[in-house]
Amino acid sequence: MSSDTIQVSSLPLPPMQYVNQYTDEIIRRGRAPKPPPPIQDTYHMFGNTFNTEDSIIRPLESQGIKRLYPQHFDRRRELKKLNHSLLANFLDLLDLLVNCPESPKRTEKVEDLSLLFIHIHHLLNEFRPHQARETLRVMMELQKRQRIETANRFQKHLDKVMEILQQAIQNLPEPMDLDSKIMVETDLIMRQEKMDKSDPNSDPCDIRDRIMCSIVDKML
Repeated sequence: MSSDTIQVSSLPLPPMQYVNQYTDEIIRRGRAPKPPPPIQDTYHMFGNTFNTEDSIIRPLESQGIKRLYPQHFDRRRELKKLNHSLLANFLDLLDLLVNCPESPKRTEKVEDLSLLFIHIHHLLNEFRPHQARETLRVMMELQKRQRIETANRFQKHLDKVMEILQQAIQNLPEPMDLDSKIMVETDLIMRQEKMDKSDPNSDPCDIRDRIMCSIVDKML
């Protein structure tokens, strides 16, 4: 094999190799790989060819499979009938294997079982859209309940804070109810300042110190 030959794997790269191609530095430099373009027309999956215009759940006739139930039916009842038919055919197959293992009917029973399994699988797949809607509904209900609980908790905390603020406001003293013992005599301060300016032999003790000492004495 030549050294220039490039080996291409049919399987996708490990996830970490994708992660390493989308680091913050690579994205900032604009070197991150672009997403793949949308699929046009047809694509292959699990060895089968699919068309983008086809419905998600294709009819049995489009897959070349014979339908065993009518177009309009009760899915629950048809699933029960298919389940009973599956059990009966399986018992018939066991009977053939025990009594006549070389009988050609064995292949027919295997094909019948395969056809029944395909129909059961198809009917179950037809419930997928309903399952998706129900799953989405449950998720939305859960998110709604969580948000309502969060809002209720927030409202309780808000009410508690408002109650504390109201109590604090009610406990505030009125301006006229302040203790006169701690009120500063501003008129004395102003008169003392005027006397200090006019009399050079005034008491060196500042009037503010005297007022503070007086307040302390009253509080004691």
